[in-house]
Amino acid sequence: MKKIIKTKKAPEAIGPYNQAVSVNGFLFTAGQIGINPSTGHLVEGGAEKEIVRVMQNLDAILDSEGMDKTHITKLTVYVTDLSNFNIVNNAFKNYFGDADFPARSTVEVSALPLGALVEVDCIAFLS
Repeated sequence: MKKIIKTKKAPEAIGPYNQAVSVNGFLFTAGQIGINPSTGHLVEGGAEKEIVRVMQNLDAILDSEGMDKTHITKLTVYVTDLSNFNIVNNAFKNYFGDADFPARSTVEVSALPLGALVEVDCIAFLS
């Protein structure tokens, strides 16, 4: 059965979609950009600040379903400039720490919503 996920601890969807959908033990998130959910604005400070906020947003969605970063199986990262690749890698090293890294794809795109520099969506599995 499909379940729509919505938490106030992550930014509201800025279009006709949901923050996440859970089905058969899998959680699929919408792409998250560095929006601070309490202000509704993109964080300032560049890609490094944005990716940290993105991971906090993903954490909030995962937490709402009793999951955490160890449940993430796949990430797709969208960046507007591949020169930020090392910033993304360092942020993920810090975020995952000793946890196993998930599979990941990184794609350079021409633009992201609200002028964001980084967007990430994830697939998680509740084992």
